[in-house]
Amino acid sequence: MSFVLAWPWMLAALPLPLLAMLLPPAPAAQPPALRFPFAGAWRATSGTPRGARHRTRLAVAALAWLLLVVAAARPQHVGETVRLPVTGRSIMLAVDLSGSMETPDMRSGDDAVSRLTAVKAVAGDFIKRRVGDRLGLILFGDQAYLQAPLTFDRQTVLTLLDEAQIGLAGQSTAIGDAIGLAIKRLRDEPAGNRVLILLTDGANNSGSIGPLKAADLAAEEGVRIFTIGVGADRASAGAFGLPQGGDDDLDEVALQAIARKTHGEYFRASDVASLRKIYGLIDQIVPQSKDQQSWRPVDELYAWPLGGALALSVLIALSSLAWWPRRQLDGASHA
Repeated sequence: MSFVLAWPWMLAALPLPLLAMLLPPAPAAQPPALRFPFAGAWRATSGTPRGARHRTRLAVAALAWLLLVVAAARPQHVGETVRLPVTGRSIMLAVDLSGSMETPDMRSGDDAVSRLTAVKAVAGDFIKRRVGDRLGLILFGDQAYLQAPLTFDRQTVLTLLDEAQIGLAGQSTAIGDAIGLAIKRLRDEPAGNRVLILLTDGANNSGSIGPLKAADLAAEEGVRIFTIGVGADRASAGAFGLPQGGDDDLDEVALQAIARKTHGEYFRASDVASLRKIYGLIDQIVPQSKDQQSWRPVDELYAWPLGGALALSVLIALSSLAWWPRRQLDGASHA
């Protein structure tokens, strides 16, 4: 913890007022047109000798100039060194928001929750653990939309995932478009650190590019894709004993091919426990780095001396206004 000046060379301006005093004096003013014979007596009742008043104003002006120069030098308070873990990995999460993600066939203990609710709960824990990674969020349905660009701000990504709603991106499933958008966002990231985690419960039935073609493009760009098929292994009983959920629409063959083409892995999540286990495995496959980046927080303090200089300048201006009539009367009495 220390105090420093960001621009110490600004202190060279301190002697400028002294140099100004070496300049030749201004021409004498014209004699006043009005004479006031009682100016000397009025000045005698002012209470402060003229010389002392001049020295006081000069000292206040010098202090104001000193504060102004110090403010220009940008005083700063530099805190203790803060170390942050940094991996350099860039991970995009692509979450399916099609209508089928509302199916309540995921078991969380004794309760049945929707597929999207399960994804939010487990993916949220995964996001919290990825300290030092840059995370992004893609939501897809009829089309794919970038909800959060790659960022170290994990809380923002977590909030945007929690606010996602079924149907926000449409009712269909554009897996290929989601992969294509992820490639576009990961293309400028360092090679070897580009990861996409794609969660879906259906088959590609929308979008402008097929999922296998998008996987080929991802392989060319060095994007590693982990695919997760969400949904119960078999239909569960719903209202009146009728079946609900199940994995009839899930295209596991395509998801496995996508993972294989990009040197990733395919996982099947049939309940919250298995989904949590999958994210634990991904943590092991894409481990967090122990590298650290250090920085020191800096607080700018120039506002304090600048405010002091401004206050003193106002004080000098007010005293000048009060002294000006006396000066005029003095001049008239000596004329």
